Amino acid sequence: MTVPPLHIIARIHSDFSGKFGIPRQSGLVESLEALVVFEEAYRNPEAVRGLEGFSHLWLIWQFSETVRETWSPTVRPPRLGGNARMGVFATRSPFRPNALGLSSVRLLGVEQTPGLGAVLRVAGADLMNGTPIFDIKPYLPYTDCHPDAVGGFAEEGGKQIRVEIKESLLALVPPEKREALRGILAQDPRPSYQKEGGRIYGLEFAGRNIRFSVQDGVLTVREITIP
Repeated sequence: MTVPPLHIIARIHSDFSGKFGIPRQSGLVESLEALVVFEEAYRNPEAVRGLEGFSHLWLIWQFSETVRETWSPTVRPPRLGGNARMGVFATRSPFRPNALGLSSVRLLGVEQTPGLGAVLRVAGADLMNGTPIFDIKPYLPYTDCHPDAVGGFAEEGGKQIRVEIKESLLALVPPEKREALRGILAQDPRPSYQKEGGRIYGLEFAGRNIRFSVQDGVLTVREITIP
């Protein structure tokens, strides 16, 4: 059977120019906002009629930075320290046969713009800037929410650490981005297999270079620069 091609209907506009620092799951940092901008062929306002009545959306997208022709039946989940292998379909690893991602985001608004048509403002997205989106579906709480669900080896999530940022450094970040930055850092962006104290890490967010270290469970921002 011939599989029809997927069409990119939109792209995310977020504050992440690279992968490092992006929350490991959607919804972990609710203050993190992004825009879903439709490709020109899909800017018909009729396509989003009624969408504003939903509080949350599903985004189906592509791990565009990890597309490859080969695949492996097992991967090393970062949650397990990169030391244990699990079946690829038991994980949310980007290294999948079709490199597809699924994210649940909160819909903050549908904004009609003169140049881009309907733009969706969303919160909690875990996508890098420019990520292609293949489909958007409304989240239906009566069927999509499962309070008694079991999370397997990923049962525990969203643990946070204390974040310390000097006010003089925080002043270099736009006021509307500061809460999101704190939320991102509180998730401890470091890889699970790199937990040595004192090491300096760096991530790019909102056009800033953020350098930090972690010692005794406290993340301290050392430097914020504007390239």
